[in-house]
Amino acid sequence: MRRIFIADAHLRNEADDNYRMLLRFLSTLEGNTETLYILGDLFEFWIGSPHTVFPHYQPVLEQLLRLAQLGTRIVYFEGNHDFHMGTYFTETLQAEVHPGPAIVNIDGKRVFLCHGDQINHRDYGYTLLRAVLHSHVSKLMIPLAPVALTSFIAERMSRQSSRKHGSRSLRWDYPAIIRRFARHQFKRGCDTVICGHFHMPFIERSGSDDDRILLSLGDWINQYSYAELVDGHLSLRVFS
Repeated sequence: MRRIFIADAHLRNEADDNYRMLLRFLSTLEGNTETLYILGDLFEFWIGSPHTVFPHYQPVLEQLLRLAQLGTRIVYFEGNHDFHMGTYFTETLQAEVHPGPAIVNIDGKRVFLCHGDQINHRDYGYTLLRAVLHSHVSKLMIPLAPVALTSFIAERMSRQSSRKHGSRSLRWDYPAIIRRFARHQFKRGCDTVICGHFHMPFIERSGSDDDRILLSLGDWINQYSYAELVDGHLSLRVFS
């Protein structure tokens, strides 16, 4: 069984290098991948469930649909740039959508999967913003707004988030935060922790038999990193 994990493509325009690279990568999964786990921020923005999908995302959605039709199960963990995914994912793609972290059983292992935006518990400002945007009220209200307005607001939020990323990296020791979070999940009985969000690709093994694995996925902006699980072996790879 082959399982693939990706995160943080932040797709904008189908002419962009990372967009074309991801489409090429997804095409290589046809017919040979049991499950594709998308751990958030595949899109630069996807907020709400428009009646018609955002047109600039049509190529990647068509490729995901082709994978689904060929038998690949798609599991989507919402990020901080894409949430309230809507019926296209749950009905058309038949995807399993998680609004937050989840522990899943894979080959007898307890695997903690998340986007990663909730790992830094001390970022109180973001924690509050996330609670508002992911609330049931927001989920009901956002689809009522015109798509153009939703897109404008989402683009503005995306630009602000990108500008703040550098300062947050200086303020917070992200590798230490990720490792501390993973240790907590290991104490809860998890064997593996996989996250995105931080755009830092690394894999670390610990425990008496290296049976505890922490994997941070990196991104599909310029790193093109992903994780592959084959016959019980988890590895971090780069697509080229």
